[in-house]
Amino acid sequence: MTENNGQWERELVTRLATAALKEQRRARLWGIFFKLLTFAYVTLILLMAVDWKRADVAGGKKHTAMVEVNGLIAPGTDASAEKITSALQAAFKDKNTQGVVVRINSPGGSPVQAQTIYDEMKRLRRKYPEIPLYAVVEDVCASGGYFVAAGADRIYVGKASIVGSIGVLMNGFGFTGLMDKLGIERRLITAGENKGMLDPFSPLDEKDREHVKKLMGDIHEQFIGVVREGRGKRLKDTPEIFSGLIWTGSRSVDLGLADGFGSLEYVAREVIKAEEIRDYTISEGIAEKLARRFGAAAANTFVESLLRASIR
Repeated sequence: MTENNGQWERELVTRLATAALKEQRRARLWGIFFKLLTFAYVTLILLMAVDWKRADVAGGKKHTAMVEVNGLIAPGTDASAEKITSALQAAFKDKNTQGVVVRINSPGGSPVQAQTIYDEMKRLRRKYPEIPLYAVVEDVCASGGYFVAAGADRIYVGKASIVGSIGVLMNGFGFTGLMDKLGIERRLITAGENKGMLDPFSPLDEKDREHVKKLMGDIHEQFIGVVREGRGKRLKDTPEIFSGLIWTGSRSVDLGLADGFGSLEYVAREVIKAEEIRDYTISEGIAEKLARRFGAAAANTFVESLLRASIR
């Protein structure tokens, strides 16, 4: 009888302990849920505050609108065509905008993205003929960066700015010599005789080289056409301009690649005559960064907790 009583007591204690653990897990999961809910609420408030701040940009007195093209021009960056064109549209649409300045500090990037920005600059200029559009170069305005600048009415540079690089490149590596030394055999199977073109582990075929050179030449001609269209008779008729060379800001003015010297503040004050500058640049703000970073971390924590609870 005593032995049965002892076993019964142990079973009871085990059941109570198991129930307590389950209750603790349940409480922990609900705690995480409410923390996530609170975080989502705070994030929403922050995002709304950022949106209100951005909306406030559209109001107020007459001003110079500024849009930054900073860094690599490529999808998913702050200088992507999607962000730059959206910012330009907002800047031109504001009834208090007296002029728009695209401030550029970019080594270039995707020709497709640059072309999209250029086309939108031209379209907006036609739609809002009373609003001038200028480009101001900071440190670098090369390749795709200059492609974008060519869409402005005038281009202002610093004397030591780097300007130009009107050319196109494609680069890569070849490992065939190294593979021969290591005794590695490349096995490439394709459907379509040119599908393996420019494979870095196969010898470079002269036919492939010529095809790529023609492709790059076509893109280069498009670039040249844009620069000629944008700069017109201001451009000096010299072949070196389109050779891919870069120049200082001073030399770029001599060549007709730029119109004069000046900063953003100078253009706003002396050219547009609207000293107040408002930034329409679309970039990932603090609220978005916090939401992305901590939101992902909180979600991971919640999933891990659920997994641990299910495993136990």
